[in-house]
Amino acid sequence: MASSSRMLAAAVLAVLFVGAWCAAPVEFTVEKGSDEKNLALSIKYNKEGDSMAEVELKEHGSNEWLALKKNGDGVWEIKRDKPLKGPFNFRFVSEKGMRNVFDDVVPADFKVGTTYKPEE
Repeated sequence: MASSSRMLAAAVLAVLFVGAWCAAPVEFTVEKGSDEKNLALSIKYNKEGDSMAEVELKEHGSNEWLALKKNGDGVWEIKRDKPLKGPFNFRFVSEKGMRNVFDDVVPADFKVGTTYKPEE
């Protein structure tokens, strides 16, 4: 039985490693209209034949994921009644089912026009 548990653990680790190794590069560019209560992002996802389907943001100190909406220009936005608290974590699902989470990508003191990349 212990052997089966070790094999299962090894298989899970292998899948996690391959998934991380195959993950496409992602870049988040803060767009005009972003301020303390609104965040607008162009998200560059470099995976041929795939694109972002869903993007969510988690504020610093929160456990709640908030959905971003994609506007007609392809910019992902979130608008709140109260100030957003960075740095911001992001998770996404692509059209082909790729899932990923990026922690502390966009800082609290973000600058419009700046591109932020997750640490690898």
